[in-house]
Amino acid sequence: MLVRVVAVIALMAAVLACTPDSGEAPPAGRNTTLAAAPGGVPAARWHAVLIAGDNNSPSFDNGVDALRDKLSARGVRDIRVLTSDSGRNPTAEVASAANVSKALRNAVGAGACLAFITSHGTETGFVLRPANGVIRPGTLDAALDAGCGSLPTVVVVSACHSGVFLTPGMRQPNRVVLTAAAADRVSFGCGAGDRFTYYDQCLLQQFDAASTWGQLAQATRSCVQNLEKSMGIRTPSQPQIFVGSAVADLRLPGR
Repeated sequence: MLVRVVAVIALMAAVLACTPDSGEAPPAGRNTTLAAAPGGVPAARWHAVLIAGDNNSPSFDNGVDALRDKLSARGVRDIRVLTSDSGRNPTAEVASAANVSKALRNAVGAGACLAFITSHGTETGFVLRPANGVIRPGTLDAALDAGCGSLPTVVVVSACHSGVFLTPGMRQPNRVVLTAAAADRVSFGCGAGDRFTYYDQCLLQQFDAASTWGQLAQATRSCVQNLEKSMGIRTPSQPQIFVGSAVADLRLPGR
């Protein structure tokens, strides 16, 4: 895997970075007509796929477990958890490329989709340790298109340089895309001693107070900015937000 350790301030653990692919055009013939009315999709109709891509920091599985608990408490029943640490979470599926693709494509009967990915990064995508490789923006876009189609779809990519996933193909009117960093920036908090990444910590902290995904995105970004400032980080991660025109008011499950 092509990963590089980025040095940060002395009190922080090392993190890995990635840089973006070139922009990718949307697949020909893509249906961009929203299949379900935006706003409140019943919690029981959300299809959630939560992916911890690397096991060299507990922060990734911690983030997945904490978000799973919040979603479950809100009434989401269709939650697929994928891990790269089967010893820690023996009931979860292994986050292999095949399992990730299968989970994202298996949204039969769903009213909305959520993909939450937290991992290290490479120069072309986010790391999947069990696969000894990465998932690229085009691969993620294709899996989401095949599984969720025109359903309201939320994608959270929590990794260094995750702004790479804001390609033209990913920017669909039925999607909300949140990334932990700009395409040319690293994110923080994924060392061996971290409980959560900074971005995951902020998203989890703001989750209960937000009503819509747009509100959660803004609150999470502000939280990350304040946290990085308090830690003296000179090159901030600059979390990115895209909210499609058809899902501007898409509410969180149970809100």
